[in-house]
Amino acid sequence: MILAGVLYMLDAGQIGRSLTSIPPAYAIAGLLLVQLQIVLSAWRWQFTARRLGMVLPVGHAIRDYYLSTFLNQVLPGGVAGDAVRAVRHRTEETGGWKAPALGVFLERVAGQGVFFVLAGLGLIIWPFADAGELPPTLSRILLILAIVVVCGLVVGFVILRFPPAFLAERLEAGKAALCRVFIADGAWKIQSLLSLLIVASYAGMFMLASAAVGAPLPWLAAVTAVPLCLLMMLIPLTVAGWGAREAAAALLWPLFGYAASDGVAASIFYGVLSLVGAAPGLVVALMALVRKNKAG
Repeated sequence: MILAGVLYMLDAGQIGRSLTSIPPAYAIAGLLLVQLQIVLSAWRWQFTARRLGMVLPVGHAIRDYYLSTFLNQVLPGGVAGDAVRAVRHRTEETGGWKAPALGVFLERVAGQGVFFVLAGLGLIIWPFADAGELPPTLSRILLILAIVVVCGLVVGFVILRFPPAFLAERLEAGKAALCRVFIADGAWKIQSLLSLLIVASYAGMFMLASAAVGAPLPWLAAVTAVPLCLLMMLIPLTVAGWGAREAAAALLWPLFGYAASDGVAASIFYGVLSLVGAAPGLVVALMALVRKNKAG
């Protein structure tokens, strides 16, 4: 397990002391942030589904988003909960898999799109905003990554604007749905606002977790080191990014003058907050099992 390896190489005792000395106020604030993330994400899903012509009551969306978030926290891959959302929505709507699955997919695209843009901007500004404190090798790597991000954005724009023949038909088929969800009638304003708030809450929670273990980070970390740690959670071979996220934090926190163990402690606290905060999803799962048994 990656996390076990990270703890073995660092001072596990110091990490434990950092975690056990966290003031309760930080834990309460972090758990409240998780609730905000889930409710805002559910609202974004409900808005996306409505733009696609589906009926998804906000209470239903919040309940199923808690379940989805909890499953993504305890199952490998990070997408099992999203699949369950689509299945549960399908049982109450006509049209089979297609529309509910599209709604779930586009809701995730909205969030991931904003996250990657902010992470890309962070990579671009990091070498210039903090170049004096970064190791020369890392500065060069970040500059190369920044160039790759810019080139990727340019290539993506060109492909969408002038799609090749083999993509044109598929892009045209999805253009109407994308327009309804993200552009028409000012939808982009709500999608952007919700996604920005959600992404900011994730970064803010990591910053709070680091401050809780005695390693407050500068604002620059919110768009540089923190997004890189959160990216580790997308690795499908992990469970909610455990291990990979801590390894990244161990490498990045020394760049801000802290010990690697501080980064690991912050990442572990972040992971615990995310799991405990999504615990109401377990209640939703148990209630679903009880209803199924009664129906059977």
